[in-house]
Amino acid sequence: MSAAAAKPILYSYFRSSCSWRVRIALALKGISYDQVPVNLIKDGGQQFSAEFKALNPMQQVPALQIDGITLSQSLAIINYLEETHPNPRLLPQDAKKRAQVRMIADHIASGIQPLQNLSVLKQMGEKKMEWAQNCITSGFQALEQILQHTAGRYCVGDEVSMADLCLVPQVANAERFKVDMRPYPTITRINKALLELEAFKISHPSRQPDTPLELRA
Repeated sequence: MSAAAAKPILYSYFRSSCSWRVRIALALKGISYDQVPVNLIKDGGQQFSAEFKALNPMQQVPALQIDGITLSQSLAIINYLEETHPNPRLLPQDAKKRAQVRMIADHIASGIQPLQNLSVLKQMGEKKMEWAQNCITSGFQALEQILQHTAGRYCVGDEVSMADLCLVPQVANAERFKVDMRPYPTITRINKALLELEAFKISHPSRQPDTPLELRA
């Protein structure tokens, strides 16, 4: 079997929100893949191994080997899947809605998640919980306001989009860091609706090959 025809391989960590985004996209598009867990905590972080650094010089998950190439960065991966497997679409046909989807995805992927990422929290010492809460809270205040203008059933209208793939993992992070979600009814409502969808269930951190027993669904 040629490299281009081989089954895709996702290097993932069960709790990584960026990996979860990609797992949702693969599930929605019905793409079968193998998963190689990369434990971000064990052995000082398996992402720092020479083997993984050769695969992704940024030493982060996810990384996806697909069609003979290796891609990192979750939104770049999702955009590639969107272009090569257009159904069901994750970017609306309407240019304005498509821009709104990208805006919300970037708001989360650039403006919230990196600030409370594991590598940053390690630097924060005892203040890591407070730091994560502040980063997520300020981001969610803006996001709630944006969604009040763009949302239908989901983040932008009534179709699942790339924005939704970013929202659900970020809400899970917020819950993990004990963020009070009461001020964000729109975020909460959309998240609840999305978690009822099969693609979001099977990609959930509680149902991955590397999920510890005590956290399994």
